[in-house]
Amino acid sequence: MCGIWASLGLDPPKGVIDAVAHRGPDGEGWRQIDTDVGPLVMAHRRLAVIDTSDAGAQPMSYADGRYWLVFNGMIYNHVELRDELAALGHRFRGHSDTEVLLAAYAEWKEAALDRLNGMFAFVVWDSERRTIFAARDRFGIKPLFWIADGEGLAFASEIKQFTALEGFEARVNCARAYDFLTFAITDHHSETLFDGVRQIRGGECATLELDRWRPGAPVDVRRWYRRPRPGTLDLTAQEASRTLYGLLEDSVKLRLRSDVTVGFSLSGGLDSSTIVGLANQRDDQERITVSACYDDPSVDERQFIDLVNVEARTKPVRVFPDGEELVRDLDQVVRHMDGPFTSTSMFAQWRVFEAARQAGVTVMLGGQGADEQLCGYHSAFAPFHAGLLCALDLGRLLKETAAERRRHGTSALWQAGALGAALLPGPLRNTIRRLRRTHNPVWLKDDFARACKSPMVQTNDLDSLITAQVFETGLPMLLRYEDRNSMAHGIESRLPFLDHRVVELTVGLGGRHKIVEGETKWLLRRAMDGVLPNAIRDRQDKIGFATPERAWLAGPARALVEQGTQEALERFPDIFNVSRISHLRKEVLSGQRRFDFTLWRIICFAAWGRVFSIKA
Repeated sequence: MCGIWASLGLDPPKGVIDAVAHRGPDGEGWRQIDTDVGPLVMAHRRLAVIDTSDAGAQPMSYADGRYWLVFNGMIYNHVELRDELAALGHRFRGHSDTEVLLAAYAEWKEAALDRLNGMFAFVVWDSERRTIFAARDRFGIKPLFWIADGEGLAFASEIKQFTALEGFEARVNCARAYDFLTFAITDHHSETLFDGVRQIRGGECATLELDRWRPGAPVDVRRWYRRPRPGTLDLTAQEASRTLYGLLEDSVKLRLRSDVTVGFSLSGGLDSSTIVGLANQRDDQERITVSACYDDPSVDERQFIDLVNVEARTKPVRVFPDGEELVRDLDQVVRHMDGPFTSTSMFAQWRVFEAARQAGVTVMLGGQGADEQLCGYHSAFAPFHAGLLCALDLGRLLKETAAERRRHGTSALWQAGALGAALLPGPLRNTIRRLRRTHNPVWLKDDFARACKSPMVQTNDLDSLITAQVFETGLPMLLRYEDRNSMAHGIESRLPFLDHRVVELTVGLGGRHKIVEGETKWLLRRAMDGVLPNAIRDRQDKIGFATPERAWLAGPARALVEQGTQEALERFPDIFNVSRISHLRKEVLSGQRRFDFTLWRIICFAAWGRVFSIKA
């Protein structure tokens, strides 16, 4: 896991790679190659995980210098690919996955991507064909940003690297700011919150042919990964459960490959507990788990964390995030995130990775990505019921709505409202939102909202919900948080649920076996029968890595609320409505308004503006 830089036609200072020294504390490299378009600069910061010798250093060359590569990520099936490539005549100096990736590209070019089981973002220079090729893994686990202008083009692991370039000016992208402030979403678009900075999205790649491309010309970004279509797999519950278990078991096995210490993020929920349980089945090695805990029983999951730790005979590490630390570390977290974040849960994750590094862990396995593909969020019930109604499966609809009320205490009135909202056509839904002022929040200025609002993906059945959450909305944003929080502390985070074979199974199944008799993630629960303690496997509550956020903002972080909202008004006067922000702040802090994350987004947005000196 590393930080990379590649630019063409620019004269970057060393600061473009020093800015991500945290991603690679074990080494650095810089290579400049002269071309007729200008200098090609490739730079790297290294976190040594596989082959910690100098044989794994980057930028790495291959085939007598024809190819040069900078790579961030991990190719989990590098052992198997190495054997295949060796049989084809390739020779290797070391045993790093980087060298295998470079040989695979030399052998198969872009077609190599389909053979990779891993997370990756890389740029490769082919001096013979005079091409620069950049690619990102299927789901966007590892980041890859780019900018281009009349002077040249640059790729980077983090946006902050571009700020080291002379003449770069950080400005807000109003459309993406609207999406964050209104819908609590980022990373759902090729554009970013920084105007002019774009990302190659998950499953995309780009090729620059120097014989044709010149600075200022369009960059051809295209999709290389063909996403699975929901509902294309027709498996019985038993077949699906058995297949899911086998794929997850192999995914964990591959992700345990490491030449450094491996640990586990453990929340006590079904997903992270599954990863620990499957790892524990492989051998008797003592595992290190790291968990966020709280004195507030409404968000503390120690009873479940302890169950898993006892069952798996782990070495547990606990960390207790608090509101004072949030105030102290906010600017640092925002700087590493390259932007604002939607809730303080991301700060708790920051503290988990910090504690892991202090415990001597370099690689962490976690449960990210399961909820989106297996319908773990309770918000999945409305699209599920809407799909049943549209299919005229009225008997099952009545059975499932009754089961949800029984299991989760949902009222029939709330169900009816959620079902109606899920069934509304997109244009009508947006009209109602405008009338209710939820599509155009009153704390945003009308001119800003009118200019920037954009429609969200409509999800009125489980098939469309799963596709949206995995590829468009929730997961891409969570993966950014996962990457930045882990890499801020020099940790490689590995996510077994995002093995492409697992995702292609679960998305291919669509809504089948996901919610049964009001039970979310039904398929995973069946697959983990005998692997996890029943109290974990059968949990019906959904805490979701929460923090005591309202208590923090009303208590130790109260001054942050006052200062943050005031700064938002002063720094972004064309975005926020002064009187409405003040009213919102008063209502939330006094308890008059039901707590949500709106206030936090405004505060964090202001912190982002301050940290990066953002201009509106």
